[in-house]
Amino acid sequence: MAVKLYKPTTPGRRGMTSRDTSAITKQSPERSLIVAKKAGSGRNNQGKITVRHRGGGVKRFYRLVDFDFKAVTSAVVTAIEYDPNRSANIALVLIENARKAYILAGSGMKVGDQLASGESAEVRKGNRLPLKNIPAGTQIYNIELVLGKGGQIARSAGTKAQLVSKESSQIGFVQVKLPSGEVRLVHENCQATIGIVGNEAHQNIKYGSAGRRRRLGWRPAVRGSAMNPVDHPHGGGEGAQATSIFKYGQKTPWGKPALGLKTRRRKLTDAMIVRGRKQGRRR
Repeated sequence: MAVKLYKPTTPGRRGMTSRDTSAITKQSPERSLIVAKKAGSGRNNQGKITVRHRGGGVKRFYRLVDFDFKAVTSAVVTAIEYDPNRSANIALVLIENARKAYILAGSGMKVGDQLASGESAEVRKGNRLPLKNIPAGTQIYNIELVLGKGGQIARSAGTKAQLVSKESSQIGFVQVKLPSGEVRLVHENCQATIGIVGNEAHQNIKYGSAGRRRRLGWRPAVRGSAMNPVDHPHGGGEGAQATSIFKYGQKTPWGKPALGLKTRRRKLTDAMIVRGRKQGRRR
């Protein structure tokens, strides 16, 4: 899937690109599979801003995507739709001529494709199987980490993981290589979808203008070096010299060390990691 280019009629249009919507077959969402989504504007339940630079944006509805999609003997793709809440496209499927559901649209998925899930499903693109039934070396996405919780890993546009090995030090677990390069143990009964998440060209999109980002719900970000010392550790100084940065190092707005400080504290989940995401990588 390619990106759409524009003529440089304005400074904002120069270099701007957008996604190619030729794969989209249905414009309006399925009314039974959407719910209202309140704009939180980066605030918690007390109204305090916990995520900066968020707010405004075009109103959107949340699509109820079925990340589990278990025990489906027969399903057919009826439409490929745009989802404003994620980078990947979604597919509307009709399950056994009874109910409708949204799933993540894989690369190459089109209207009319037959899908299935479960231990008896065939090993082919779009089908969802337990990891123990998938051959080693297969590319997978929408991977389940906790039994019964549904897919949690490799869900954004163009991402994929790989089932590296079915043999591990712990019985009942397989080794999965994640998009970050990390290799971790996942239970063999957890399910995953075969293939790659669609809309691979999403990473090549250039927004071009500030207004386009505002409509997506992003507010302006001010550089810390442009602030006063009372507002940011990088603030102050004469002219454009960032003296505080050179003297004290990169800091967050709250004075914590930034850019390089390790912040992970996941002892329980780290026990499942076979190879870290930064091991063996070139600098």
